[in-house]
Amino acid sequence: QVQLVESGGGLAQPGGSLKLSCTGSGFTSSRRVWHWFRQYEGKQREWVSSINLVGKSTYVDSVKGRFTMSKERGDDTVHLQMNNLKREDTAMYFCKLELPSGDSSWIPYWGRGTQVTVSS
Repeated sequence: QVQLVESGGGLAQPGGSLKLSCTGSGFTSSRRVWHWFRQYEGKQREWVSSINLVGKSTYVDSVKGRFTMSKERGDDTVHLQMNNLKREDTAMYFCKLELPSGDSSWIPYWGRGTQVTVSS
């Protein structure tokens, strides 16, 4: 059973930093695509960043230059280093993992989320 657990959320001041982590378990496939999403209160979840199969990371424009996504050796844990935080980064952050299924499609798995609040 695939499980994803996020951690590292909390309260930060504008201009401050937080580092989110997501650790996965219950899977063996070496092909893994990781993502971070965030959800503002009352809004739909939106994509923040991804690391693809070859390790290339991509970001939504609003976080480029401020957020860095990385993964640990072994590819069971990913991080989202968030610098120069802004009030508009306040949201619930979710980790998503996609694993290949037998028919060449991808199965998504989600964590429960970690709250990030940016406030002075």
